[in-house]
Amino acid sequence: MYASREDIGYDFGDDSKVGSKPIKPNPNIDGGWAWMIVLSSFLVHILIMGSQMALGILNMEWLEEFNQSRGLTAWVSSLSMGITLIVGPFIGLFISMCGCRKTAIIGGMLNALGWILSSYASNVHYLFLTFGVTAGVGSGMVYLPAVVMVGQYFQKRRALAQGLSTTGTGFGAFLMTALLKYLCTEFGWRNAMFIQGAISLNLCVCGALMRPLSPRDVGNNQAKALSHSAETIKSNGVLSEELEKKEEATNEEVLDSVQHIEIGGKSRSGRNMYGLRILKTVSQLTVTVRKGFAIWYSSYFGAASLFTNRVFVAFIIWALFAYSSFVIPFIHLPEIVKQYNLSSQNNIFPLTSIIAIVHIFGKVILGIVSDLPCISTWNVFLMANFTLVTCILTLPLMQTYVSLAVVCALIGFSSGYFSLMPVVTEDLVGTKHLANAYGIIICANGISALLGPPFAGWIYDITHKYDFSFYISGLLYMVGIIFLLIQPCIQKKQPREKSTEEAQV
Repeated sequence: MYASREDIGYDFGDDSKVGSKPIKPNPNIDGGWAWMIVLSSFLVHILIMGSQMALGILNMEWLEEFNQSRGLTAWVSSLSMGITLIVGPFIGLFISMCGCRKTAIIGGMLNALGWILSSYASNVHYLFLTFGVTAGVGSGMVYLPAVVMVGQYFQKRRALAQGLSTTGTGFGAFLMTALLKYLCTEFGWRNAMFIQGAISLNLCVCGALMRPLSPRDVGNNQAKALSHSAETIKSNGVLSEELEKKEEATNEEVLDSVQHIEIGGKSRSGRNMYGLRILKTVSQLTVTVRKGFAIWYSSYFGAASLFTNRVFVAFIIWALFAYSSFVIPFIHLPEIVKQYNLSSQNNIFPLTSIIAIVHIFGKVILGIVSDLPCISTWNVFLMANFTLVTCILTLPLMQTYVSLAVVCALIGFSSGYFSLMPVVTEDLVGTKHLANAYGIIICANGISALLGPPFAGWIYDITHKYDFSFYISGLLYMVGIIFLLIQPCIQKKQPREKSTEEAQV
């Protein structure tokens, strides 16, 4: 169903050994509780990504309240968006050690705390810490598990499932824009942020819904999905099976030694038994941390790391330039509308709401199209990127409400490719390493989101126009797309040589 791996020209080896034994499918794969995971991820996208897309409302309030430059004030929104994504690789470590459910629940509490503390801000620099860092880290701890869990629970309809869950960004941008505008008008921006903090506690509920699959079910799903086989994962930069077996053997020896001490100490006093139980708990925790860190470290920095996959590296370069082109319109469109004296029309139907609504349909439609057997997910992804970069470059030329609305609608639809990013990443590295790999991708997106809006504000402070901001970000975006086009061609011309181990197999 997913032809994208072959289409991008990367050789993933022979999967003949996988699936040789009969596998009893888990009813929750592609059905059952899997749809609750989609619901949970959908709500996460509403509360996190939707809220961040509506920060243009608060940005205008902060400009009036603190009377700072547009470039400095834009750093608040950029820090929140950027850190949410930049912490992805480190959240992958948390997921390896604690699992998605615990990581998401802790993140939900941290995000709510950031919103509430921000309501007491006395200056922009205070917001950098409370809203940018605190709420941003909390958002990242919920966002990555929400994406990873959908990838684990779905095999046949991954693109559709990711598309449905990520439509929460569009719904959220539309709902949160209206909600924040109403709250700011009725209660002021400080009370609005306090109320939003209380609403964000629902992220903990979303995290509680992320019921983990057993390791066997995750392995079965990976084996049946069109992802790497065990041999392919070894050759393409992931921990080899032998290393994992050695790690597990060492872990079992540590726990067995503690259990023998506990059995031998049954005749001792209750105080000693209590100490042994504490020692056993600490040992188990140490084993979990060591194993999680070993997998995380090997994926990023080991000799066989994810960075040995050249197409994946090109994907990272693309991500470094892409996201700012989508974020800049959301942050600065309210100001652009005011410059063109279109506020009365924009108040009736905001341009950001047009992007948000069409964004919903874009994600679902692109997800359905990508799931068709005759369609390549990779090609759909590239075509959507070309459409989006064209819209970014032409947006400054539009100075009427109707023309801006048309371009914003195209931006919303083409940016639906966000739902395909986890699918493309999974095709490149496999289900098992989706958390670490996607963490790298959203980290690159985070750097783009972090620098984009302040850069646009800084350009405006110099030129008193936003035109050059869109032109420069659009050209950088085009550079990223060119990397995606060139690297697969190089892979086809220079096929990967098989290692000695693969030859023996």
